[in-house]
Amino acid sequence: MTDTSGSQKKATLDKDLDKIVRFEEAAGHVSRGFARPGFGILFIAAAALFAAFYVSDAQNSAFIVIAAMLGGYMALNIGANDVANNVGPAVGSKALSMVGALAIAAIFESAGALIAGGDVVSTISKGIIDPATVAEADVFIWAMMAALISSALWVNLATVLGAPVSTTHSVVGGVMGAGIAAAGMSAVNWPVMGAIAASWIISPILGGVIGAAFLAFIKINIIYQDDKIAAARRWVPVLLAVMATAFSAYLAMKGLKKVVHLHGSVILLIGIGAGILTYLVSRPMIRRQSEGMENRNQSVRKLFNIPLICSAALLSFAHGANDVANAVGPLAAVVHTAAAGEVTAKVTIPFWVMLIGAAGISFGLLLFGPKLIRMVGEQITKLNPMRAYCVALSAAVTVIIASWLGLPVSSTHIAVGAVFGVGFFREWYTSRSQRRRDYMSRKYDKRRGKEAREPAPARSAPPEEARRRMLVRRAHFTTIVAAWIITVPAAAILSAVTFVLLDATF
Repeated sequence: MTDTSGSQKKATLDKDLDKIVRFEEAAGHVSRGFARPGFGILFIAAAALFAAFYVSDAQNSAFIVIAAMLGGYMALNIGANDVANNVGPAVGSKALSMVGALAIAAIFESAGALIAGGDVVSTISKGIIDPATVAEADVFIWAMMAALISSALWVNLATVLGAPVSTTHSVVGGVMGAGIAAAGMSAVNWPVMGAIAASWIISPILGGVIGAAFLAFIKINIIYQDDKIAAARRWVPVLLAVMATAFSAYLAMKGLKKVVHLHGSVILLIGIGAGILTYLVSRPMIRRQSEGMENRNQSVRKLFNIPLICSAALLSFAHGANDVANAVGPLAAVVHTAAAGEVTAKVTIPFWVMLIGAAGISFGLLLFGPKLIRMVGEQITKLNPMRAYCVALSAAVTVIIASWLGLPVSSTHIAVGAVFGVGFFREWYTSRSQRRRDYMSRKYDKRRGKEAREPAPARSAPPEEARRRMLVRRAHFTTIVAAWIITVPAAAILSAVTFVLLDATF
């Protein structure tokens, strides 16, 4: 007889060990899901301790510590949602890895916030409400706290849904809702609100049109030329010069207000000078880099990798310099009002408040940023280095044009609008461009060893196939546009409810 008891015991033991291993893997997977929120809570607690250290002797220090926690929470959400617009295209085009993008964005966001982000700001976010209508210090403090809570919660919800929204609009909506709840409809500066509402349309359309225009230029003058390398040597230095001009002017105009105040003509000269210098330096560099390259689109794309990385860094610096105030502006208002016991129109942001904002944005980016980075860079439409370069260049150029024209715009709407513009332009150009059909016909004939004679006949795809070939995902387009439209009213309603609850409770 064969003794099977030993083998049966061994099989039973193996099954039990497999169950234990699977249980450990499941537990590890669940715990990883709680790790990032846990680190976020630890950062908010650290912000509270940091604030308590600086304001331990100040009047109403408890209010300031609570506001610091809310400001830290808001900064985490800005890093999780808003920063994706700066580095998402570079990641989607494979010019940057996710780790490299997170590192560059965290460094340059913090540098922009700490070096150039601490100028005097309005305590009520760009004149949305009149301080005279909320004269009581306690009421004003609760209004600013309600604005911080509501805007942070809304941006957090948008991040969970995968919708990049404007944190500026979230703060504006929060301040408006709290102001109405505290002092009525007359507290709101409605002309300013009208201009902000106009930016919902202006920002994405400008970004999309300019991004599509740059992509059309690249396609016509480089991609669909027979000698792509020669065309790239001629036009890539020009495009790099345009980038240098745009970013130099952008940083001088928007990112260095704290460091130095420059006149418009000086900013223009700085931009032109940077563009000329970049053209003179990049022309021989592009020629050397393109030597020995094959006459293929893939070769031309490589010429845009380094400029795209530079643009991501510069956009992150400028974003940190400008948008950190969205997190710490209401916090600075609470700090000043609680310490002084009165409401004033303007305050200077203390350095420790700026430090909480800068650290929170970087920390939020590292913990929660990859989801929105993938959304902007990969899931809306397919990007390569040339298309991503058009998106980044559009962001800087659009802000400059809008600033000169006095138009209110959102950097988030511009960048995402440029992604949509590039994708929709590709759909249109792919289906209707005679130039592209002629180019593909010549390419096909050359592969068969023939001379190009007649352009390839256009063929219409079946409706199902046409929908499958759409280069922009309509579901993401609908979700994001809907989130843009309801951001201000949703944040306003949430803020008003929060203010009523706070005022009734305390």
